[in-house]
Amino acid sequence: MKKLALVTLVLPVALAGCSKPEPTPPPTTVAAAPTTTLPAVSVTGVALGKEIGTDKKVGAPLESFGAKDTIYASVETAGAGHAKLRALWSFVKGEKAAKVDETTIELDASGPAVNEFHVSKPSGWPKGDYKVEIFLNDGATPAATQAFKVG
Repeated sequence: MKKLALVTLVLPVALAGCSKPEPTPPPTTVAAAPTTTLPAVSVTGVALGKEIGTDKKVGAPLESFGAKDTIYASVETAGAGHAKLRALWSFVKGEKAAKVDETTIELDASGPAVNEFHVSKPSGWPKGDYKVEIFLNDGATPAATQAFKVG
């Protein structure tokens, strides 16, 4: 009887050791989120005004300014990457243009952005026609041009 009791105790333990292991589930794959690459920086708009908000946008776009006004150019861009924006302000008389001011800023854009340029002349601007040309990187052709008058 001792043998039978021993077999009864050993058999379940031996059978437990021989049971099949649970199959390993296949590795789960996580779908990667689609990556969207933004296009390179481009100029999408220019607005001129006497003042800008904290968002660097012109509140009331204007085409005519007073002789002692500070003139702001709000330049909107789209795209991503490193870029240079250059604003060339000119006095225009007939076919000739005389440089008034030129400013370059560098930016690292990660999407749409607004940048600001401005010019002022405490002694007063001469009456006449002006323009601001916005150049992107080292381009020879303006990405945007905005004409305005002083007078």
